[in-house]
Amino acid sequence: MPSDLPPPRPVVVAYDPTWRPQATALLTELRSALGPLALRAEHIGSTSIPGMDAKPILDLQLSVGDLDAAAEAFGQALGERGFERLPYERDHVPAGRDEDPDRWVKRYWRRREHPGHLDVNLHVRLAGSPNERLALLFRDWFRAHPEAVPAYARFKRVLAGSVADLDAYVDVKDPVVDLVVEVAESWAAATGWTVWGPA
Repeated sequence: MPSDLPPPRPVVVAYDPTWRPQATALLTELRSALGPLALRAEHIGSTSIPGMDAKPILDLQLSVGDLDAAAEAFGQALGERGFERLPYERDHVPAGRDEDPDRWVKRYWRRREHPGHLDVNLHVRLAGSPNERLALLFRDWFRAHPEAVPAYARFKRVLAGSVADLDAYVDVKDPVVDLVVEVAESWAAATGWTVWGPA
């Protein structure tokens, strides 16, 4: 929805160990409400990584077999739980990847200022898609490399304090995520990691 308001400033806070159980509880609720079209439900993003400072917004991922069917089926149940769908239907493709951007499609809902709950970004992605995989690889690489968490957390804190709004924050952070993912890809190849976890 168009707005004359400026984009919000990013806020990065210290890791909160309650983020993970809150995400688990919400994922359980969503899987129950949304039924078998939700093939998989995962807590992703910085709030899913122990010790990682983050924006206090849970990132959740649902994997589905058909985005349009899922969007139609999920709309009412998500609306009843305070979610609104936004028109962001494609993820950032990491630099240097010669891939069709249409493989990076998604459907996106968010929930803000829901009484008694953290804000939520809900990413619905195709099972087997590169953007589904990237979200899980990013999380699992950091979980397997806790020594890398403080440096990335500091980068995000400094960045949040240096930019005027969330759009600028994302524009600067995306290329850094691309670099992390390149390292993570080497780790995945060496360890046999898959979207289902380490081999």
